[in-house]
Amino acid sequence: MKNTTPLESLGPDILRRIATRRATLREAGKLGLGFALASVPLAIAASAKRAFAQGLPQEVVDVLNFALTLEYLENEFYLMGLASGVIPGSDQSIFQTIQDHEQAHVDFLVGALGSAAVDQPEFDFTAGGMFDPFNDYPTFRLLSQAFEDTGVRAYKGQAPALMGSDTVLSQALSIHSVEARHAARVRRLNGLQGWIPFEQPGVAAAAAAVYAGEDNTTHAGVNVTAVTGVDDAEITESFDEPLTMQQVLAIADPFIVG
Repeated sequence: MKNTTPLESLGPDILRRIATRRATLREAGKLGLGFALASVPLAIAASAKRAFAQGLPQEVVDVLNFALTLEYLENEFYLMGLASGVIPGSDQSIFQTIQDHEQAHVDFLVGALGSAAVDQPEFDFTAGGMFDPFNDYPTFRLLSQAFEDTGVRAYKGQAPALMGSDTVLSQALSIHSVEARHAARVRRLNGLQGWIPFEQPGVAAAAAAVYAGEDNTTHAGVNVTAVTGVDDAEITESFDEPLTMQQVLAIADPFIVG
């Protein structure tokens, strides 16, 4: 009988995670240490998740399951993209790192929710034939940008619902900041600024909802144009607008089939 090593006894799924983590650390110098290690707070937070896994208010459970559904979507998108071969070698390490982060987010939220966690739905990233992300790399990058930009605004939109649970809010914000770093990195891959500009040249009608309201110049009841010499374009670039749960679900709905 063949003797197995300790690593071989772990099973293929765990081995894959070990391999991707090693690859992430190897690429830290290429991507920048801050980006490659952006998931470290999530790894630390995971050790404390059992402290609030029980007795969460229903409103918090609903928000976390909403976030979990988005993380399922992102994680599956990157898993399928990496497996498809559509990503060129020069960018594979970037999307492998992002996928590793999304997997950490999924694992964290599932652990926090326990038996209340929703199951992963079935996804169709062609949106019924509208897109072809796993055969066309520019389309893959644009969908990645749309998902990440949506995720940033989605977490911001749900923060008020978590105000009554400091621990959950803290962890949600730690995910929010990592999603923002993902969005900025992918936007630069698409030849864009890391932030969302006043004008969205070339944004397809199908992605318009992702950026709806980003031209707002009033914040916390203050018309910023009236209290600063900064022009409208720079004001809108200085603030990210939240998206409601209903707006986010409308964006995600074409990609969810079951």
